[in-house]
Amino acid sequence: MKTLYKKLFTTVAIASLTSTALAQDIRSDDTLPPLSLTLGNVTVSGMSSGGYMATQFHVAHSNWVKGAGILAAGPYYCAKGDITTALAQCVNKVDGEIDLSGLNNVAAQYEEEEKIAPLSNLRDAKVWLFHGTQDVRVIGEVSNLLHKQYASWTDTNNIKYVSDKPIAHVFPTQSKGVNCMKAESPFIGNCDYDAAGDMLNHLISDLSAPDDVLSGKLYSLDQQQLAGSDAKTLASEGFVYVPDDCASGAQCRAHISFHGCNQYADAVGDAYITQT
Repeated sequence: MKTLYKKLFTTVAIASLTSTALAQDIRSDDTLPPLSLTLGNVTVSGMSSGGYMATQFHVAHSNWVKGAGILAAGPYYCAKGDITTALAQCVNKVDGEIDLSGLNNVAAQYEEEEKIAPLSNLRDAKVWLFHGTQDVRVIGEVSNLLHKQYASWTDTNNIKYVSDKPIAHVFPTQSKGVNCMKAESPFIGNCDYDAAGDMLNHLISDLSAPDDVLSGKLYSLDQQQLAGSDAKTLASEGFVYVPDDCASGAQCRAHISFHGCNQYADAVGDAYITQT
């Protein structure tokens, strides 16, 4: 996702990730300024395992998360909390049939137990889905089931599914990253396709064209200090990009992006932060 699409939103990164089109020299060691955020219209995104996380986050908090952009991921509760099931059905193969109605029933049960927000919130959500035709890391059948699942919850007019582009298991960009046909680190592809821009323009209405030069700052956050024991499975560092207008007190909105398995900072440095 690109924070240079001007709608005054702060891009938050959770689990040692962010998704912002930033140059390294705009990183800041300064203290994060006070922000005026409208937290009733947050959007999320993610690729691969980050896509699965984005879906879980959206479904759990649909009362204030109003849109999701998901690349190369499958349906909610696909893994059923078990890594063996995840590898057998939710990534590069589907061993047997995935019972989508059963997965939806679990979501309905969680709703009844008030473990997640009411599923009716998803009716008016904006959803953008992507799967490259050359992606064999997360196969099309898996992503198709996510599309079908969202279509059972969300007005289909609010769903955009991009599934016709010859792209491997990468986050597609206009000009950054590796060969678009190779699923290799940092899993960001030079594909002549601005997936971030396409996504954000679907999730958020009336975006302006991107700025030529970014004027904001990228801040590092200590997730362990912020969240205490709730952050015990997160990396110590997360990131947030703050446009100048937001730092000056303008009311802004937030977009949260979750990286994929091998896109964490220790593996790819700032590639996910600066290139997607």
